[in-house]
Amino acid sequence: MPRDQIDLRILDALERNARIPHAELAGQIHLSRNALRARIERLERDGEIAGYTIRRSAGRDQAGPMVALIFVYRQDRLRGADVLVALRRIPEVISCDVMSGEFDIVLRLEASAADRIRAIWQEIASMPGVRDTLTSFALSPYRRG
Repeated sequence: MPRDQIDLRILDALERNARIPHAELAGQIHLSRNALRARIERLERDGEIAGYTIRRSAGRDQAGPMVALIFVYRQDRLRGADVLVALRRIPEVISCDVMSGEFDIVLRLEASAADRIRAIWQEIASMPGVRDTLTSFALSPYRRG
């Protein structure tokens, strides 16, 4: 069982690309390569990672990632750049757009489970400079191509 948010971020990143170089993943997660390798080895021993695939616990949506949009209201639109920097560090954030109109920022998230989206929402809602959020889940995504 993953022990913390860093473990979850590692698992999510490996689900997206199981062949990502450790140096690149360590940079994304903000760990040293040795600390990352130790965590991956523990996740393997604990049965979270089996070979080149990741086997997640019950509740994993087998049809693909869960998609959510989070609309973010900043406390100060003109001085809220630190919020953008923090949001862009979350690996599940697929897009981050500054908007005109009612909402300040719209995020598109892709995560392996609703629990992970909830954890990200809690992280965003508690960020300094965030006044409020609104989250919506995509029920049936449409993709061209």
